[in-house]
Amino acid sequence: MAASLTSESLTRLRAQGFQAERQTKGILASVVRLVPPRGMSLAQAQRAVRVADAGAITDLDHFYYTDGAAGCTGAGCEAVSLVGWNLPAAKQCGPVPTIGLIDTGIDQEHGALQGQSIEIVSGLQLRGNPSQRDHGTAVAALLVGRSGSGAPGLLPEARLLAVDAFYRDGGTADRTDVTALVMALEALAEKNVRVVNMSLSGPPNEVLRRAIESAQAKGMTIIAAAGNNGAGAEPSYPAAYPGVIAVTAVDNNRDVYRRATQGDYIDLAAPGVDLWVAAPGGGGTTKSGTSYAVPFISAAAAVLHASNATLNPADLEAALESNTMDLGKPGRDKTYGSGLLQATNLCPPQADETPVAQSQINPRPSVP
Repeated sequence: MAASLTSESLTRLRAQGFQAERQTKGILASVVRLVPPRGMSLAQAQRAVRVADAGAITDLDHFYYTDGAAGCTGAGCEAVSLVGWNLPAAKQCGPVPTIGLIDTGIDQEHGALQGQSIEIVSGLQLRGNPSQRDHGTAVAALLVGRSGSGAPGLLPEARLLAVDAFYRDGGTADRTDVTALVMALEALAEKNVRVVNMSLSGPPNEVLRRAIESAQAKGMTIIAAAGNNGAGAEPSYPAAYPGVIAVTAVDNNRDVYRRATQGDYIDLAAPGVDLWVAAPGGGGTTKSGTSYAVPFISAAAAVLHASNATLNPADLEAALESNTMDLGKPGRDKTYGSGLLQATNLCPPQADETPVAQSQINPRPSVP
């Protein structure tokens, strides 16, 4: 794939036998997915692109996966909020901005999501079969699940703009690619979305990095999963890119999720182990993974943005990091970053405000 390729260079590449399979709108980065001629290796294809246009950025179209895993099913799996989330944010801080979500499909007929303000963006020219809706449904409900339902969300009054960017291409796992991710970010940028939840991870990619830089320059705060590849694994992306808020997961004892990737890029920790989440078709299940910690930080970022719409991404990240409980070694560390989010003082309640339930993320309820 290539970014910043001129139309003249693309014409020359087509004359050499390249096919332009997909192309973004160019709002964040003009990206085209190229299929090389038969018999040409990927390394040869990258060299051909560089020869055709020295100013173009070229990389492979890497795959990215959701960062969730099945949780336990026995006793003691109740999810408990550890961040002091007991504020009616929309009323205390002003209108909460639209939250962007790049994920799998969502079951909007689930009881927790029926009637909620959710718009789904599709049509990204995805290559395989439709994704399963497990992951997207769980993350969407954590963010905006209806109050009083079996899976209430952190910000039930917020509007969610969700981009279905995943597909199944032969295997059993939902996946997306760089081209689809750039298209998804562009769709959110077109709607002026300022807070984006990306509960996904994959390898570094130069084209994706440039697109994220462009999105950040437009005022977009991107919150991403730290990854579930273990403490000794390589950093996960986009979480490890500068300015992206990388979120790890902790359990009820504030211990880090056993599969969480660790490193200098980790910024914040949030609950993400044995959480009760909505499941497509109704009801719910327990899940673990850094994916499920990301909505806590996305919701907190939206609350801060509601309090002060002028905050740029760097200021918003600094504000989040100042509202934490230090865990692990004193100060910032590779396991917990700046520490566990503490939401109590994100937006102090007014004198006449009555706190909502102590936890919007409840212990496992009885769900029909």
